Amino acid sequence: MNFNIQPVSQEWLQRALEYQNTLTKPPGSLGFLETLGCQLAAIQKTLHPRLGRGAVVVCAADHGVSAEGVSAYPAEVTAQMVLNFQAGGAAINQLARTAEAEVWVVDVGVNSPRPGGQSRVRSGTGNIRLEPAMTLAEAEQAIRVGAEAAKAAIAQGATLLAAGDMGIGNTTAAAALTAALLGLEAEAVTGRGTGVDEAGYQRKLEVVRAALNRARSRLGELKEAHPLALLAELGGLEIAAIAGVFLAGAEAGLPLVTDGFPVTAGALLACRMEPRVRGYLFAGHRSVEPGHTRQLEALGLRPILELDLRLGEGTGAVLSFPVLRAAAAVMAGMATFSQAGVSQAEKL
Repeated sequence: MNFNIQPVSQEWLQRALEYQNTLTKPPGSLGFLETLGCQLAAIQKTLHPRLGRGAVVVCAADHGVSAEGVSAYPAEVTAQMVLNFQAGGAAINQLARTAEAEVWVVDVGVNSPRPGGQSRVRSGTGNIRLEPAMTLAEAEQAIRVGAEAAKAAIAQGATLLAAGDMGIGNTTAAAALTAALLGLEAEAVTGRGTGVDEAGYQRKLEVVRAALNRARSRLGELKEAHPLALLAELGGLEIAAIAGVFLAGAEAGLPLVTDGFPVTAGALLACRMEPRVRGYLFAGHRSVEPGHTRQLEALGLRPILELDLRLGEGTGAVLSFPVLRAAAAVMAGMATFSQAGVSQAEKL
């Protein structure tokens, strides 16, 4: 599985940093907004970056591990929420509308009698406590599904791309996969997901430990295993598709925005497969899931927003779109000191 991803130009990044300091403001006075603008300039290879319509590809799938009682919601909610997305009634639909973004819904593995079309790889994963989530071939197919959805969104005019997730049980899979990719213990990355009580949290923690031990017995030291092998053992079909969204988006040279814990698991996976993806990534927000902070640290990403979100769906990602547009507008529209005839600060 090959993606032709070009590195983000360090030459353009340096030019953008120098140009920021010629704009009519004290250098650094717009803080992180300047950093974002410079990264956008480097991605687009221009000192005047522009962002138009955005898109969020919401990838949905079920998880066999939900049978272990790791979520506060029943498994059938996944299929029900897919219908809600398609009807425009979910949080992501409202937030995307305000953020000038289209919502693309991809059923990559929902366990539902309703036809899933060509995008559905299988109806849910295996129970990762007891068995692999999927085969290697299924993992690759799910990545391709996400990549094709991203390409379709880009073909329809998306200039800014995010991924979203839906899948009861997917924070358990994200915790197991993140622990394996980063060489961490279950406790470091496992949170309460949909809001399980203390007993539910302890049960979830034990399931993640058991899944890691089972995968270790098959693969050996997990941190050294191939990322696709870890995905097949511990991941989710929608996490695989999310990785595909980011891989195809980076190949197309678009700014890419992460959401919460499961989506950032997909971004982490994509970066392990193709490290050049990292230069195109922006962290839309930091969720309250403890594993999300560990993911962002590993990727070296600073979150744009901190709103205590834990919904998923791509909500935190699209909320950051206006901030990214503002960062681009500063670069594209502000006058330089010389253009505006404004005196610069004296050197003290």
